[in-house]
Amino acid sequence: MKTDVHFGKEVKIGYVSALLAAVLFGSVSTLAKPTLTTIHPLVLSFIVYLIASLTLTPIAQKTKFSLDKKNWILIITVALSGAVIAPTLYFFGLEQVTASDTAILTNGEIVFSVLFALLFFKEKLNKVGYFAVVIVLLGIMIVTTNLEFSSSSFDLKNVGNLLIIVATGFWALDNNLSKLVSHRLEVARIVQLKSAIGGVILLGLVIALQIPIDVKPEHIPNVVLLGAAGFGVSIYLFIQGLKRIGTVKTIMIFSTSAIFGMIFASLFLNETIGSYQIIAVAIMLGGLYLLHKGGLE
Repeated sequence: MKTDVHFGKEVKIGYVSALLAAVLFGSVSTLAKPTLTTIHPLVLSFIVYLIASLTLTPIAQKTKFSLDKKNWILIITVALSGAVIAPTLYFFGLEQVTASDTAILTNGEIVFSVLFALLFFKEKLNKVGYFAVVIVLLGIMIVTTNLEFSSSSFDLKNVGNLLIIVATGFWALDNNLSKLVSHRLEVARIVQLKSAIGGVILLGLVIALQIPIDVKPEHIPNVVLLGAAGFGVSIYLFIQGLKRIGTVKTIMIFSTSAIFGMIFASLFLNETIGSYQIIAVAIMLGGLYLLHKGGLE
């Protein structure tokens, strides 16, 4: 009986963790958008990832670790992909597009994660899975183009959308490479290390390129929340969800971050949520449901 009660409590914690992770990650584009008016994307990237690393340090310090040269190379590659290239592209893209569109497009990370898993881990999709991927890509296309395909409609917004999509691809690569080293390290330690390495590399680029580190006092709360909650705590809660309710349920709940992202952008940035955005979110969530419900063999 005690075991059943404990199991039920663990499941509830898993659902709550996954939902809170979605809420916090959904806030990222809304928190970051105003700061990019004065803070360079590279500067924001290095600050955010160093804060994320510090946030996860107390959790990561609970476990000791030792890595061989091969796994250190993997960690550095993960850092370059997920904590240097991805956030840089993401923040440069966010400068050009709305926070709500950005929140929707980040669901592309799930699709890219699956596609990379097919390459790295020889996982297979069935017909439903491939159909689901096409549906999600259709949703991404709707957000990116608003179904306008004339050459005159291609502007900075499209470039920004493309940068965000490519960023989700690098984050997906990060996810899959992290899986290779996860048998040697706790995920919290992996995230801590990659965030610290990525933050230091980005700081080096900022110094080398002589980019001014100009953080206005009014933006400090946003930046701290962005690093600690939007990236650090949300990743930790996502991990807790994975442990307690499994990958499929966690990812399905986490994909609602796009909805929270639209809500936050509307409430705090006064962005207008258009019909194309609502349609795209519905299509993408439907595709993600199909993908994780019956798309994997």
